Amino acid sequence: MREPYKLIEEGGYYYARGIADDKMMAATWADTLIRFKQGGYTPARTVKMALTCGEETDTAFNGAQYLADHKRELIDAAFALNEGGGGDTDGKGRLLSQSIQVGEKIYQDYTLVATNPGGHSSMPVRDNAIYAMSAALLKLRDHEFPLEFSDTTRMFFERAGAARKDAMGDAMVALARNPRDAKAEAQVNTDKGYHSMLRTTCVATMIDGGHARNALPQKATANVNCRIFPGHEPAEIQQQLAAVIGDPSISIDLARKDKPLAKMPALDPAIIGPMEKLSEKYFPGLPVIPSMSTGATDGLYLSAVGIPTYGVPGAWGDPDGNGVHGLNERLEVRSVYIGRDYLYDLVKALAE
Repeated sequence: MREPYKLIEEGGYYYARGIADDKMMAATWADTLIRFKQGGYTPARTVKMALTCGEETDTAFNGAQYLADHKRELIDAAFALNEGGGGDTDGKGRLLSQSIQVGEKIYQDYTLVATNPGGHSSMPVRDNAIYAMSAALLKLRDHEFPLEFSDTTRMFFERAGAARKDAMGDAMVALARNPRDAKAEAQVNTDKGYHSMLRTTCVATMIDGGHARNALPQKATANVNCRIFPGHEPAEIQQQLAAVIGDPSISIDLARKDKPLAKMPALDPAIIGPMEKLSEKYFPGLPVIPSMSTGATDGLYLSAVGIPTYGVPGAWGDPDGNGVHGLNERLEVRSVYIGRDYLYDLVKALAE
């Protein structure tokens, strides 16, 4: 256990709450502008920096959403650089690849509600709100949304698969070439991250039911969290959930209706090219792999108002997640400083 808001160097790592997500990058952007000023460098293009808060608590306040909705003129840009990309190691200090985040899935929560007249628990009946909700959630558990590819994910599976040089890698390449290869899909699906990248996923995350220990439940509510593959609307998935459950007595509503839909940016060579070129300078021989995030970033608020947003390479992390959001959050010291220099050069390259 370490003091969370004190920077500590130990064993080749910097430990500090938020260093990986996302204070290192925030500090690097500020440092880049300072270096521009100190070096007398004037970019040909305008470079803007926006440091915002609230990504993890956007139901209360979100800075990126506020800027997009109310101060659009301040952040107007041809494109934006953001978190979401970066390198991966083998957990033993060896860097394996660098990635560029090109888009993300659509985040949507659904509220499922089962209701019932209820009654006294001493005289139970089969018609029970909790049982109905349980049956519905088990059907969702067993439902598999169909496999899909975008230009970004197809390239990810081709490049990441070729770099692995193992049975999983062979299956990834085979699936990218032929999405109907059932044997390859079965192999790829054994990795939960790859499985999620290939399709829409929906999972129960919260449940609440009943009102008394000695009464039959009159209501059971569940939250189902879906990460929707780009190209589909939340209302479309809502209809699919209803069809899978097949019980019209269970209502299904969007838990939030105000969140914009993430949009996939283009694989623009004018943006991707400099990232790849600099990666070869800093990380020679490592593959640079465009990927789609199965999580969520504030980039969706910028993409929603027409600013394509890319998660950049540079710093790297370990397979265990580097303790993000925890008391022992960390980044390798080399990752901090090499990532800093990479991003500095990247901003200069894109600003010329």
